[in-house]
Amino acid sequence: MNAPVCELCERHVPSTTQHHLIPRTVHKNKWFKKNFPREQLHETIPLCRDCHRQIHKFIPHKELGRTYNSKEKLLSHEKVADFVEWLRKKARIVDK
Repeated sequence: MNAPVCELCERHVPSTTQHHLIPRTVHKNKWFKKNFPREQLHETIPLCRDCHRQIHKFIPHKELGRTYNSKEKLLSHEKVADFVEWLRKKARIVDK
């Protein structure tokens, strides 16, 4: 069985979580409804728990939705990029 892969750190991990590129907490906000189609509001990417936790630690929800709403944009955030680079150097987690 193949282990899932995190979209950011690219490690094989036992499981991933779905990260909403535009956080669900802002979906009802008028600005987001006006500026993003419904499909884009619901886009997700699979992340390991480590990456997911750090993204939400470093970036507030509104800023995530407005500025960092793609994989490439997340990786352009200095703190996220530094964390992902550090994490990639760690030994790969294998599903036992």
